[in-house]
Amino acid sequence: MFTIEHEFDATVITLVDEGTDPRDYLQEDVKIESFEDCVVIEQMDEHTEVVQRITFSHSQLRELAAALNLPEGAYRLNQVTPQSEG
Repeated sequence: MFTIEHEFDATVITLVDEGTDPRDYLQEDVKIESFEDCVVIEQMDEHTEVVQRITFSHSQLRELAAALNLPEGAYRLNQVTPQSEG
């Protein structure tokens, strides 16, 4: 399950781990805050009770999204310039 909230300066997505199998080891909620200049991902560490935080640039997040669907290797994403109609 996840929620999406639009706040003044960010879009906040919260991922709630709902295992369907009683044997699943559930993780703490993951909170993703998308700002104009970066994306921050937070999760409470259940062992230390400290919130762990990672900040991505939007470029890094695009690369992560692409990497999730690619085989092992080294890659560089190319920017695609929109063609003007005329």
